[in-house]
Amino acid sequence: MNTHPAAPSELTIRRLSVDLSQGFSRHWNGGDAFLTAYANALSMSFPVGEQSFMDAVKAGATHLPETPENAELKQLAKGFIGQEATHRHLHGLYNAHLEKQGLVNRWGPRAERRLKKGREEFFSKSDKGYLHELAITAAFEHYTSIFGDITLERMDQPGDWFAHAEKPLQTLWRWHAAEESEHKCVAFDLYQRLGGNHTWRMRWFWFVTIQFITDVVRQTVNNLWHDKTLFKPSTWWSAAKFLVGRHGLVWRVAKPIWAYTRKDFHPMQVGHPTQSQDWLQSHANQWRAVGQAQASVQAPAQA
Repeated sequence: MNTHPAAPSELTIRRLSVDLSQGFSRHWNGGDAFLTAYANALSMSFPVGEQSFMDAVKAGATHLPETPENAELKQLAKGFIGQEATHRHLHGLYNAHLEKQGLVNRWGPRAERRLKKGREEFFSKSDKGYLHELAITAAFEHYTSIFGDITLERMDQPGDWFAHAEKPLQTLWRWHAAEESEHKCVAFDLYQRLGGNHTWRMRWFWFVTIQFITDVVRQTVNNLWHDKTLFKPSTWWSAAKFLVGRHGLVWRVAKPIWAYTRKDFHPMQVGHPTQSQDWLQSHANQWRAVGQAQASVQAPAQA
């Protein structure tokens, strides 16, 4: 029998020492219009997305039976909610500045409408609608943890998305990446602990995959259109390198996406086991702890 590394035993709620009140430049990511537009698109989805993740995890935790093991997972869920609340707040400030720059957030409102429709027409009519929302959250959290791993694994090397970003935003994105990697197990473990099955986990995963790819492409194009850089050759060259270059996104996400389809999958099977903690510890001067939730959730054994 082989065991995978244990999930983090605690989640710290952190306040990041980044001041967004003065805003940032239009092409803050090394002057690259595409890389800036892509990251901005992701940010536009976060306030609505992270609120839905918080709601799903909170609802799931309330359905856990009262056992010592579940008490630990409930504490970890509180840490997850605290971290996501901080992400939502900071990206709300970030997005307010994007609006001042003339960009238009279509993704957030569209995701909100989609979520409302799902809750009214499907989740509320199911005795275990909370399980479906947890499955959706686990799928999104897998993608955000992939993003987190990729962001941190090649820092200051070829393939580093934020190597030349303005320092406040470089710190913001790397901190966000580290926390997404840190809490990647919570929604998944809740789903499994509550009896969620593989069939529905995969149905929602492919639904999320299609929606996520469609939404991020639409919002990135929208951002470039408002930025008046959509038809510049340099924009398309940057996009091509980002997607299919030597360190392109397509090659880097293929293996972890496929891993999620296995019946015996657990989030701790993917990514570097200490990468997020290494970054958080080496940049401890960039944040202050405001709370902590403890747990000892282990990844399952695998033959």
